[in-house]
Amino acid sequence: MASPSRRLQTKPVITCFKSVLLIYTFIFWITGVILLAVGIWGKVSLENYFSLLNEKATNVPFVLIGTGTVIILLGTFGCFATCRASAWMLKLYAMFLTLIFLVELVAAIVGFVFRHEIKNSFKTNYGNALKEYNSTRDYRSEAVDKIQSTLHCCGVTNYGDWKGTNYYSETGFPKSCCKLEGCSPQRDADKVNEEGCFIKVMTIIESEMGVVAGISFGVACFQLIGIFLAYCLSRAITNNQYEIV
Repeated sequence: MASPSRRLQTKPVITCFKSVLLIYTFIFWITGVILLAVGIWGKVSLENYFSLLNEKATNVPFVLIGTGTVIILLGTFGCFATCRASAWMLKLYAMFLTLIFLVELVAAIVGFVFRHEIKNSFKTNYGNALKEYNSTRDYRSEAVDKIQSTLHCCGVTNYGDWKGTNYYSETGFPKSCCKLEGCSPQRDADKVNEEGCFIKVMTIIESEMGVVAGISFGVACFQLIGIFLAYCLSRAITNNQYEIV
């Protein structure tokens, strides 16, 4: 058993570790709340756009919601373990953080390897959405209109992609292809955006990849800090037989 003097010396160190780990766990918990909120927002507002990338991409909001929920629960557990100064609970907390880190690492590698499939999937699905476009505003047609009106583009590669569709043969270009509000697709063909949407969408995605990669790297490093703190506090408690009065 450690001497009383040594236990007295280690108490400030353990208290410091506990304080830092509590701050870390609170921030970690907040990131879970943010992911949960983003997942719910994506499910409500962006589901149509995910469907144009890939049918399986509609599950992305559920993944974010699930991940956020797990982080919230894990953060709550980590806070409880830190306050109790329980060595085995802290080790379990560090193990869970390590597991999440490995899952994120695998997901990042898979996303990088299959990044080119995102382009091909979007181009194919966007072309199919054009062929099936109708004025009844189904979810895919609404997504096409939103993309074309927001990015000021028309069709997949250019406005000519619309000429082979049933909608064009009946009514001409959709209004979302117009450069100005109030133009008529039938009589104002010269006011139609000629640039395709594929290049614009891919440019936006590629420009944001660096930001996403930076955030992912930062989150991963942040979790490594939590793993280190939880392990050090657990080791200090075990080695010095620290007890809370």
